[in-house]
Amino acid sequence: MNRWPTSRLKGSVTAAGILMCLLALPSARQWLEASMTRHMLVQFPLLALAGFGLAACLPQRWVERMNGWNGYGISGLLATALLLALLMIPRVLDLALVDGRIELAKFLALLFCGAALRLSWQPAGLLVQGFFLGNVLPMTAVVGYLFESSPVRLCNAYLLGDQERLGQGLVWIAAAVGLAWFSRLVRTLMRREEAATSVQAAPDKTRRATESISPGNH
Repeated sequence: MNRWPTSRLKGSVTAAGILMCLLALPSARQWLEASMTRHMLVQFPLLALAGFGLAACLPQRWVERMNGWNGYGISGLLATALLLALLMIPRVLDLALVDGRIELAKFLALLFCGAALRLSWQPAGLLVQGFFLGNVLPMTAVVGYLFESSPVRLCNAYLLGDQERLGQGLVWIAAAVGLAWFSRLVRTLMRREEAATSVQAAPDKTRRATESISPGNH
């Protein structure tokens, strides 16, 4: 986990705590969950963002213990992928509206996803990150397509038009995140190639400089 300056770290934790409290307010929950689109595309990411920020306040010894079973971020990212798959089931959205226990479990699951991403993303590296996104993004796009193309409501609590808008949003988000990560991958590989080329060229420059000042050349 990255070490931020203390002031920035405190600000991140404070902002995350305030965000979590605001999202837990009955009025905020009612407004966000009144729309299927706001429920999944606004409330879900904001709860994960709150978990991402709150993870910064975990004691270092806790983080070190978790790293023991979270090698290369695999366990954290796998748990995140499974939880997101579960939360995309339409029946879960319906139950979260009428059962306080399911609503609480949803809140905790999304907070966990955000925290797991913070603790797992950097250790994962490009290979594991690609494997994670290669599973989550197609799943998101397929769910979005099903929501958009279904002729019937998949969630009893939401209208068909809202379901279609959510489906379109999920497809576009999956495409945008995939494109952004692939662009970052290309830039990272290009920087590594440039660095490797510079390292290989350094001995040649040194050798030529040495030859130019050797006595035999004067």
